[in-house]
Amino acid sequence: MVIPVHDVNPVRRTPWVTYALIAANVYVFLSTPGVAGSVAGDSSLSQLCHLQAFLDHYAAVPQELIHHQMPRVVPTGDVGVGTHGAGCVVGPPSYDKSPALSVLTAMFLHGSWLHLLGNMLFLLIFGNNIEDRMGHIRFALFYVACGYAAAYGFALLNDDSGDPLIGASGAIAGVLGAYLVLYPKARVWVLVPFLIFLPLRLPAWLVLGFWFVLQAVYSSGEGVSDAGTVAYAAHIVGFLAGMLLAWPLRPGTPPPPEPRGRLFGRRARPRHTW
Repeated sequence: MVIPVHDVNPVRRTPWVTYALIAANVYVFLSTPGVAGSVAGDSSLSQLCHLQAFLDHYAAVPQELIHHQMPRVVPTGDVGVGTHGAGCVVGPPSYDKSPALSVLTAMFLHGSWLHLLGNMLFLLIFGNNIEDRMGHIRFALFYVACGYAAAYGFALLNDDSGDPLIGASGAIAGVLGAYLVLYPKARVWVLVPFLIFLPLRLPAWLVLGFWFVLQAVYSSGEGVSDAGTVAYAAHIVGFLAGMLLAWPLRPGTPPPPEPRGRLFGRRARPRHTW
């Protein structure tokens, strides 16, 4: 997996929505019950029970999205002792949950620092140009639309699943799909793990195309041991939704500037545009 660090594609306006989304995701993550303990590596059973109750309340669940089957009992956040020892107490939910609204809240939930930072890195690098092209309001609507498409697309493929679905990955996958459509020739600096992290400047179509192929391979269960815990199918749906929504903007999108310096160890040749 290549790690993007910067794209050679300047913007004309400050990407306030992109910055706000990153700030909101970080704030929600730090406010999520149990996060402090998980970061320090000393999560207690009480923290884990609070986290489980929080996710069941605010995460999107495929069964709820497709069938509107709300569970009769959910974790309450309390710890109890049963015949098999200590565990999380379950009981009737004390709240009314809207499955459709849970998709929006789930977009701001993350399960770990790695999950959060990986998503925010991709959003920071590629989101600013999409916001610059679409404008602040349309980009915000686009981001949410891709997140909903990803969540419901995954739910349709896994309608019997009761596992919580969290993360901004689906919405950010839509941003990547839009970038591929609008700026396929933009250059992206990436780190490629090859004994050491080797810096290369690659075209966006190669970086994002490779990312999409990996998601397709991982969604089939090949090459990863955690295929059941990562919603790769949601990434694919979000990516395709982003491509589709961005396609009408393609004819009026100015090309990215030609990069200067070296590319693949050779001096980049100038190109002529029609």
